[in-house]
Amino acid sequence: MLVAVAMFSLMDTAMKLLSAHYPAMQVTALRALSSLPLVCLYLLYRGAFKNVLKVRWPLHLLRGALGVLMITLFAYGLKRMSLAETYALFFVAPLLITVLSVFILKEKVDVARWCAIAVGLLGVLVALRPDGSGFFSLAGLAVLGSAACYAISAVTGRILSRTDASESMVFWLMVMMAIGGVALSAHEWVSIRREDWWLLAGLSVSGFLGQLAITEAFRFGKASSVAPFEYSALAWGMALDWLLWCALPDEYTLIGAAIIIGSGIYLVRREAVHAESEHP
Repeated sequence: MLVAVAMFSLMDTAMKLLSAHYPAMQVTALRALSSLPLVCLYLLYRGAFKNVLKVRWPLHLLRGALGVLMITLFAYGLKRMSLAETYALFFVAPLLITVLSVFILKEKVDVARWCAIAVGLLGVLVALRPDGSGFFSLAGLAVLGSAACYAISAVTGRILSRTDASESMVFWLMVMMAIGGVALSAHEWVSIRREDWWLLAGLSVSGFLGQLAITEAFRFGKASSVAPFEYSALAWGMALDWLLWCALPDEYTLIGAAIIIGSGIYLVRREAVHAESEHP
């Protein structure tokens, strides 16, 4: 999981650098297009192409639309915010997944976990600035919208995983994001600069390796033990912000992130205890 987070942080850094020169929707298309060759090679290696058409198309189309919207909003936020600030707000996603699990998957959430969700949302308000100025930041709201899309996609993925292979899920998500991103950005497409090809290569490799690493992390480790390490992204964000842009998060971002991370870790641990009590 630590390797996965490192790879995804480098991927997000490449997206942030690209978003300075290309529209957010085009960055979405480039993210998917750069990953597709490696994803196809991986499916070929796994012999997974034979089942790639045996999927639940409506849910895959939904995930594709959510993927396009998620990356576009995230790229928009990255362009105007530091990595650390973006991560601090995006950390609300696990809280949203828990809420959606109640309404969509009909999972039961006790009072303690509802309290943790409320505390986590309070952390979001702190990260957005308690004086209210953050509420008018389109970048901050875009990142929250991206987190909401991620949460809905994650719950949809849980439903799909009951019937569809994980390789098919990754393949069709990338294909649909590529098609959707290219179609929606065609009218404002900017020619790729020669000096940006190395960024696209880094985007492709880091995204692919990150996906492999996170898949292996959840395959061999308990979610309750592995998931909290996702929050190491904040450390990567702060380090990369400082190295590349000489920027550090302010106290509101750090306090809000601490509250969100604390409530997220509590939820993961509480969910593990609840699952063990149901299936001793």
